[in-house]
Amino acid sequence: MEFPEPRTERRREQSHAGIRLRVTMDDLEDVIPVLVDEVAAWLAVRGIEPAGIPLVRYHVIDMARELDITVGLPVPAATRGDGRVLVDTLPAGRYAALVFTGAGNGIRGNATLIGWIADRGLRMDVHDDGRGEAFGGRVEHLLDGPEDDPDPTTWRTEVAIRLADR
Repeated sequence: MEFPEPRTERRREQSHAGIRLRVTMDDLEDVIPVLVDEVAAWLAVRGIEPAGIPLVRYHVIDMARELDITVGLPVPAATRGDGRVLVDTLPAGRYAALVFTGAGNGIRGNATLIGWIADRGLRMDVHDDGRGEAFGGRVEHLLDGPEDDPDPTTWRTEVAIRLADR
């Protein structure tokens, strides 16, 4: 499968309410929709309108062991979390981004973006923290999902990785 050409862009910081947890790659498919629904319900009870589409933020990645992620929704900056749902901020900065189609193309889409970054001599905002690759800003925005089309091969996801300062 061919992917569209990645791009770089400046992004503002983005507040998001979400549930942070550690999962394996095999757990992602089951965990994401459940947690998006839980965060959406949490916001609805509080009368808070999401400020965007569902996201998965990747804090630390060790593909062989576990991923430290937050699953949630963008929210207004003044939103306060609680013990289960936390509010955090994805930092502003220059990001490289790519949109891929098909729920099963996440690994290849991410690899394509990472290769594109390297091919251009850019550097990701990432370091090894002993548990894996810790990212200053890495996020997937779920552009489409089951509510749009039951066929997961049609779902679009944008992956964005914050670039290191020059």
